[in-house]
Amino acid sequence: MTFQDPRILKATSVKVTPADAQVGKKTLPTSAPTAETQLRITAASSNPKMFTLPWSTPLAKWPKDLLANLPRGISRHIVRFVYVGDEVYAMKEIAQTAAEREYELLRQLRKLDIPCVQPIAVVTGRKAPDGTPLESILVTKHLRFSLPYRALFARNLRADTAERLVDALAVLLVRLHLIGFYWGDVSLSNVLFLRDADAFAAFLVDAETGDLYPTITEGRREYDIDLARTNIIGELMDLHSGNLLPSEVDEIEVGNRLVERYNKLWSALTDVESFSPDEMWKIEQRVNQLNDLGFDVDELEMNTAPDGKKVMVKPMVVDAGYASRKLLRLTGLDVQENQARRLLNDLDAYKASTWRQDDDLEVVATDWMREVFEPTVRMLPREYRSTVEPAQFFHDVLTHRWYMAEQVGHDVPMADAVQSYIEDVLPNTKMDSAALADINAEADSGVIDDESADGSYGDGSDTADDDDDDDDDDGAEDDQDAAVWATD
Repeated sequence: MTFQDPRILKATSVKVTPADAQVGKKTLPTSAPTAETQLRITAASSNPKMFTLPWSTPLAKWPKDLLANLPRGISRHIVRFVYVGDEVYAMKEIAQTAAEREYELLRQLRKLDIPCVQPIAVVTGRKAPDGTPLESILVTKHLRFSLPYRALFARNLRADTAERLVDALAVLLVRLHLIGFYWGDVSLSNVLFLRDADAFAAFLVDAETGDLYPTITEGRREYDIDLARTNIIGELMDLHSGNLLPSEVDEIEVGNRLVERYNKLWSALTDVESFSPDEMWKIEQRVNQLNDLGFDVDELEMNTAPDGKKVMVKPMVVDAGYASRKLLRLTGLDVQENQARRLLNDLDAYKASTWRQDDDLEVVATDWMREVFEPTVRMLPREYRSTVEPAQFFHDVLTHRWYMAEQVGHDVPMADAVQSYIEDVLPNTKMDSAALADINAEADSGVIDDESADGSYGDGSDTADDDDDDDDDDGAEDDQDAAVWATD
């Protein structure tokens, strides 16, 4: 099938085929070819450390010294976070056909600038030492600073956390539908969330049931929305039964909010509007509205109405990231959209406070980076640098500084605000080892269809028990690997 977006053609196939048919990818046999079912690591780029992993062992039984103690989301498959050199990869044990298909879809989505995890490799031809076949493994790169939705409720967050999560999911779902992606299994469980200032950004982590089309039909789009609403209500009810959801949250209202937010955004991005010749200024108003929603407009489709008295206008190519692209151009910082908005606002405040309104913005931005942003993020204690994103830290310090100024009735020096935030707020953002162990045990209990050839694992029960023991042993030293964010 030929896709309309030319970027999709750059996402080469990774389907495992005989060596002489390999095109556009690297297949890395771990030993000399001896059989058709030899172990193969099919990847877009190679990491030599991949060769050292115990591929002949079921994933649930990998030694704990290889595993990163990070919170996992609920999945139908065995999933582990594994240290591979200096990187942390997510390993998902899954059937070969499904692994290859999901790898290709993730590569295509990445080419289309959709927020999703980065696919690394597909490992096939795995065998236990006794020759028993093992399932293939899909390898993706761990998304730093992200958390599954259940981990976000492991501590007392704001009561509107659920609403902010579905807002992020609505944006992601719209972006997917705009490029013709049908998800088929929309839920909070299939995304990871990053703090984005006072909101969240959602990243697709499970494309197993998805399909990419030139355009998405109304039927598929409506099914995705309805399924998302149903799944979210069920997931929130599950949280409520586990006493993780604030009592004032109405699960059905939150589910309805997703549909409302989705429809509003979809309408803003796709509706055709008509303007008379003397109302052309409204076209700029429409573009500004889309910019305010975080979307950029590359092109407009403009046609004369049948009566010849009006012009019909429809955005042609839209994408999220208007503020983040501007900040990247000015400073080189690659951050989430709402973080970019907050940082740009602080840049504007710096420009005004230094009486440099007439100076080139690029020059002012360079000085702001050197005098404000970089000194602030350098104060972040070393033990938090693997779990706290610098741009989010800067945003949270700005918020803390505002509250401090409100209390004392005057401006507070930035250095004082940073020190106060580090001492009074930051220690409360860590997830304790007991909560992490509970989340991962629950994640393993959701595994229902992963099974080795001899049926020795896959129901999650043994795995969950093993993980509980591991977390009890080393949870304290690994606490810095996991964080939950304070948002009050």
